Amino acid sequence: MLPVRHEMPAASPLIFDPDKCIACNQCVDICQVDVLIPGPTGNTPPVVLFPGECWYCGCCVVVCPVEGAVTFRHPLMNQVRWINKEELTKSDH
Repeated sequence: MLPVRHEMPAASPLIFDPDKCIACNQCVDICQVDVLIPGPTGNTPPVVLFPGECWYCGCCVVVCPVEGAVTFRHPLMNQVRWINKEELTKSDH
């Protein structure tokens, strides 16, 4: 098992699960800004070559034929913190 790496999402906007990825490279083909390249061998996940150039559009996740093979992480400043409407309308009377 590989050690856990703690990185900022901008450093690693996409995470590929090598156990699920079938190396079809559909994500490489669909990427609008060409941040991905095919894996070094025919059966390895793509490589995020230019992570800082990612537009966070999510096309790669949508086109992937295997659920969970690629995980998308927005940078912290783009993550939404939802508040339940009921919490806003509660009164502390």
